[in-house]
Amino acid sequence: MAANGEKQQGHRAGIYKQKNKGHKHGKHRTKGEIERENKGRVSVTALTKKQRKEHKKMDRRHKANQLRRNKKDMVLTEKRRLGSRDGPPHLVAVVSLHAGVDAGAVTKLLREEGAGGVVHQERCISGISDSFGLILPRFKQRFTFLTQSTADMHSLLDVAKIADSLVFVLDSTEGWDSYGDYCLSCLFAQGLPSHALVCQGVTDLPVKKRVESRRALSKITEIRFPDARLFPLDSEQDATLLLRHLGSQRQRKLGFRSRRPHLVAQHVTFTPNSPAEGTGGGPTGLGTLCVSGYVRGRPLRVDRLVHISGHGDFQLSQIDAPSDPLPLNSATARPAKSGKGGDIDMLDGGEDEAAVRVLLKADPSCRESLQTEAEVDPMEGEQTWPTESELLEAEENRKNKRVMKVPKGTSDYQASWIVDEDEEENGDLDEESSDDDDDDMLDEAMDGGDEEINSQDSGSACASEDEEEEEEEEVCSTERTGADQRYDEHLDEAAEEEGLKRYREARAHEMFPDEVDTPLDVAARIRFQRYRGLKSFRSSPWDPMENLPLNYSRIFQFQSFERTRHRILAEAAAEEEGAMVGWYVTLHIQDVPFSVMESVQSGRPLILVSLLPHEQKMSVMHVLVRRHPSNTEPIKSKEELVFHCGFRRFRASPIFSQHTSADKHKMERFLRPDAPTVVSVYAPITFPPAGVLLFKQRSDGIQDLVATGSLLSCDPRRVVLKRIVLSGHPFKINRRSAVVRYMFFNRDDIMWFKPVELRTKWGRRGHIKEALGTHGHMKCVFDNQLRSQDTVMMNLYKRVYPRWTYDPYVPLSLPWVKREVTVEMDDSDME
Repeated sequence: MAANGEKQQGHRAGIYKQKNKGHKHGKHRTKGEIERENKGRVSVTALTKKQRKEHKKMDRRHKANQLRRNKKDMVLTEKRRLGSRDGPPHLVAVVSLHAGVDAGAVTKLLREEGAGGVVHQERCISGISDSFGLILPRFKQRFTFLTQSTADMHSLLDVAKIADSLVFVLDSTEGWDSYGDYCLSCLFAQGLPSHALVCQGVTDLPVKKRVESRRALSKITEIRFPDARLFPLDSEQDATLLLRHLGSQRQRKLGFRSRRPHLVAQHVTFTPNSPAEGTGGGPTGLGTLCVSGYVRGRPLRVDRLVHISGHGDFQLSQIDAPSDPLPLNSATARPAKSGKGGDIDMLDGGEDEAAVRVLLKADPSCRESLQTEAEVDPMEGEQTWPTESELLEAEENRKNKRVMKVPKGTSDYQASWIVDEDEEENGDLDEESSDDDDDDMLDEAMDGGDEEINSQDSGSACASEDEEEEEEEEVCSTERTGADQRYDEHLDEAAEEEGLKRYREARAHEMFPDEVDTPLDVAARIRFQRYRGLKSFRSSPWDPMENLPLNYSRIFQFQSFERTRHRILAEAAAEEEGAMVGWYVTLHIQDVPFSVMESVQSGRPLILVSLLPHEQKMSVMHVLVRRHPSNTEPIKSKEELVFHCGFRRFRASPIFSQHTSADKHKMERFLRPDAPTVVSVYAPITFPPAGVLLFKQRSDGIQDLVATGSLLSCDPRRVVLKRIVLSGHPFKINRRSAVVRYMFFNRDDIMWFKPVELRTKWGRRGHIKEALGTHGHMKCVFDNQLRSQDTVMMNLYKRVYPRWTYDPYVPLSLPWVKREVTVEMDDSDME
């Protein structure tokens, strides 16, 4: 036993002893106890870090309610302002969607006093005879009605861009015809404002058939307008209900117009410039255009540019404030003078001039410039002093003089200008090569195929004629008479041949996409010298600033388009300077051609929009579109199309490409009908959102709707690559190697394209190992054995750019009609 004074040695835990958490006894403080103990005191760290401040649950709920209430009040304020004393009159456009109905009958019924309104101004819209101002003292609202014909598609789209509401007049049985459906397709693609459906003639039907007629018409309209209400309009009471609905319905906002000041001209005058100003005054020269109307959208500044739809961009000199021609405070006041919108004379003297006061005058040092293109300095990229490598190369070229035969007595200076035949041929090839070189070869190949088909057709026709002669059946004659001759009078042979050529090109591209035949008379390394191979289309690099065309020196580029767009739109939303929304103003527009006045005098409306900063400058715009189902004709890349982009319309030759998220995008030779396509074009900058419509003009002047979409971005750095595919046939197949022919036709071309990877239609990959002989045979190695029916292919790429064919002047479109060729038979034809 141990002694009493000795103590037992205790166990010391090692470093690997398990340490458990201490048990929580439930004595921790709750949030409420902490708040009661703090008595409202807040820690210093919470005050300094504002973004991490913890709000209470009720504070967050109150904040959400306040934001919701503010947005609701803002919407109600905008709704109540439209048509009231503080806002512009409610602009309503009446459009007929059927050839058998008359839109004028609708406006005639709305003019009557029984509808509750007072007509205060006749012909209030310049250029449109069937337009009038209407004041409703009962609703404390004012309207401006105009009737727009669907025959002029440009004017219809322009009016729909600025109208607050559209009234569609339908047929009581059919609803709308084929052309009305075509107009609806254009309006829906552009952006449809608030609308109402109206039909007349329901009361003329028997009482028992009225319900059936309305039910059948509702079935027709619910395809396009699933939630729209159908208004009968046969009496003054119906007109009152329609006016109440137009004034109280929810307004649909269109993004491209709500962010920009705009107006429709109600009175237009033109004053030619004096000859001393050097602008060639007279009926064909420039002048000052005075346009009066109500400001809509956003406040209008005098230092911003204005765009007149269909005519171009112009500068303002001053803004006046004449008296309001449609005052709401006195519905029984003297009606305004019914002035002609197309008068060239200035305003009459007297009371009108005394009431006009100048609001704003433009400062030449502050207003936007009309410069659309960047100034090009051709010597900016030139090198003023040669480098050492260039000096050494020049010295070697001087030592290695070439030997050539020259006429006797020719000096060394004269001999340096004499070109060998080989160099002359190569130079011609370089000059003739362009961005469309492979397209031209495809055209030639297709033309050759067309000639063969035509020869076969002619041979079969001759054989059939011989058989008919042997059977003695006189059916065909050399001179076609009767029905056949009248049928052929309606056909355009040139258009038929062009359509057949496009159809065969599109079919060949669908069957063999991007495949190109290697020429026999030109070396492939020269013919395809602008192309290069890519290891991977997705991950291989491509410098977007490499070998840019000369046209890129004329355009503008943003460092960050999205950041600039957000900044400019935010500044426009907070704009509080200039002529406010709802004011009736007169804009003095400088250096306007007389053709604008002629357009007004011919009966077309005049639409003005104030441009945002930079929107007059040229750049590369990208539009995302889809093919319209009604169009089945092949649309080729770089073909001239008519664009309706926001308030602008212009002609240009775009290129098509795939819509992907990669940094490189494959070019499409034709507009695809089954997938969205990106359309790239040189055009003025426009900040999205904005609807886009693409039309193609026929030879007879009719413009067909081709595609619809929206504005995507403005990015000159977007890389669009054109792909061509060279194909070859496996001649001899071994286990993993094969001898391929028909891809190239000489040894030098094989060695030139040796680094490019090969692939086959069955998924094999490989590369060129060596050239065999001098006639284009080559030995290739693949990752697996080839099949005899396989095809060896090589992908080559080059960057392509749109054509600079921008033209802001678009010809008028003729009315679209459904053309049907009818053949009349007479007694002589029957014999």
